[in-house]
Amino acid sequence: MSFQAYLTTIKQKTGKGPADFRAMAAEKGFTKNGELAVKASDITNWLKTDFELGHGHAMAIYALLKGIKNEDSV
Repeated sequence: MSFQAYLTTIKQKTGKGPADFRAMAAEKGFTKNGELAVKASDITNWLKTDFELGHGHAMAIYALLKGIKNEDSV
């Protein structure tokens, strides 16, 4: 599955896009000054619990928050 496919599926399931997840992560204190301040497991546990995302989809959001991938990544 491509990164874009992950983002599309996440948007369909949650109604939230990358900007929404960045804002929510900042509100939760998971990011500071745009930098990720927690471990991957903190992010994936949050996404699995609050949004019922699977591990792969949660890791896609982690990659987005970490800056490994962005909205234009394939």
